[in-house]
Amino acid sequence: MTPEAMGTIGFIGAGTMGSGMITNLLKGGFAVRVFDVDAAKLDAVVAEGALRGTDAVQLVRDCMFVLCSLPSSQVFVRVAEEALIPNARTGQVFIDFGTTAVPEARRIAALLEAREARLLDTPVSGSPRTQGFRVFIGGDKATAERCRPIFDAQTEPRFAVYCGPSGAGQIVKGVNQLGMGLISAACMEAVAFGVASGVSPEIIGAAVGGDSGFRRDIGAMAAQAASGEAVKNDAKFAELPYFLAQAHAAGFAIPLTQALHTFCEPAARQWRDNMNRPYVSFWHRLMHPHARKAE
Repeated sequence: MTPEAMGTIGFIGAGTMGSGMITNLLKGGFAVRVFDVDAAKLDAVVAEGALRGTDAVQLVRDCMFVLCSLPSSQVFVRVAEEALIPNARTGQVFIDFGTTAVPEARRIAALLEAREARLLDTPVSGSPRTQGFRVFIGGDKATAERCRPIFDAQTEPRFAVYCGPSGAGQIVKGVNQLGMGLISAACMEAVAFGVASGVSPEIIGAAVGGDSGFRRDIGAMAAQAASGEAVKNDAKFAELPYFLAQAHAAGFAIPLTQALHTFCEPAARQWRDNMNRPYVSFWHRLMHPHARKAE
């Protein structure tokens, strides 16, 4: 399908990720109608050429292809239940670019399919404004192929990968996030072991760091610790419950993820990640082991 044949694309969510994807769609020749609860974010994409939407329900009623980029699984589920599912119609396609818990993604897909509509779970990684942006596509394969022009507007075809049926995109995003989060957590714990034992992060970086492999990762983490930036490494904390829920539903264990979440959970969520979600800093928790949530 061409952008013209797809008609006006609806887009819910114009935050950090969504605004970049909207820009890419406009550059790709799509007409895009956008809604965001934040008027300033909506104004910014309208200034780039997007059409202004009044609310999520309007977009669902007016557009056959409705894309979402929302900050959490909970927010997407709420929008789906309040706006997408009640107003879905035959042949309509919904695309969730956010990270959503796998059981919820599959549940919503089934509810939309009962209304003869389709949901593609297509979480992303990287920045839509840079090369190497990745899209992990789950859902009906024929529907994914129909939507290929949307994905091609975002990144190179080799980085927009069809992963399998409903939920598969979210599962592969989990691999991506756990790979980043657990490696970061391991490096934080290794460096914290040294710092808490009395060795400066500068010395740790000089002694253990290097140009490749684990030495590069340890060196980078030691530099973060030396600059005070280690507390800002979120280790994907906000998303860990999604992956734990999927593992529980599927009947297998992810013990490192469980241990990381259990260790961090008692502490206060004093920081916010790139999606503005509150998180516990693993580094802060390591260096202040007795800190607890405020009563």
